[in-house]
Amino acid sequence: MAALPENTLQAPLTVILIEDSPLLRQTLGTLLDELAGVAVVGEAEDESSALELLQRQQPRLAIVDLELKTGSGLGVLQAISREPDRFGHPRAVVFSSHGHPVIRERCFALGVERFFDKATQFDDLLAYVRQASPC
Repeated sequence: MAALPENTLQAPLTVILIEDSPLLRQTLGTLLDELAGVAVVGEAEDESSALELLQRQQPRLAIVDLELKTGSGLGVLQAISREPDRFGHPRAVVFSSHGHPVIRERCFALGVERFFDKATQFDDLLAYVRQASPC
């Protein structure tokens, strides 16, 4: 019997979307689910449900909007930075319209790997996730 290709043995890149816009969550979730080796395992629209979901799912990547229905993406990033073991040490990227240099600096200080502007970098975010997936 032939061995399976190495990439089929790797677990998918599990992703959680933290975004307050239902339309954007649905669109981004659908596009991410179509990428080989990527599995969206949850979505949240506010800080408290995001933290519960992160703790329960322990994803490998969190895509975080800064402006949420209640609370903020900065609060989510602070929690991940403060208690990484609680959330399974996820990588985090920001997908936001609030790209002021001071805000970006704060995000990077909290351990964010990349900051994507919603208005101009949608494709860049997808390319980043595609590159991060094991397939």
